[in-house]
Amino acid sequence: MPSPQSAAARILGERVKDARTAKGLSQEDAAALAEMHVTNFGKIERGQANPSLTTIVRIAGVLEIDPGTLVRGIKLGDLPPRSHQLTATDLIKARKAQAG
Repeated sequence: MPSPQSAAARILGERVKDARTAKGLSQEDAAALAEMHVTNFGKIERGQANPSLTTIVRIAGVLEIDPGTLVRGIKLGDLPPRSHQLTATDLIKARKAQAG
């Protein structure tokens, strides 16, 4: 079985699965309600997919939860590594220092 894409994908997937099972829905039923293929829904639950914002909101809607609960607390460090670790604040500081 493939591993999760990232800690963020794993966390999101666990939250989707928890919300689905709390409602007593099968993956098939939840996927049908969200108008998506059950295979894709399963990949999201296993953290093997990176769903779009539209998909996250659609899933949250059919599970009757706030979409924010699915992503709350997920941080930049939970994503795959980037080629740099700069934030907007770092960039602004560097530009001010160069303008000096």
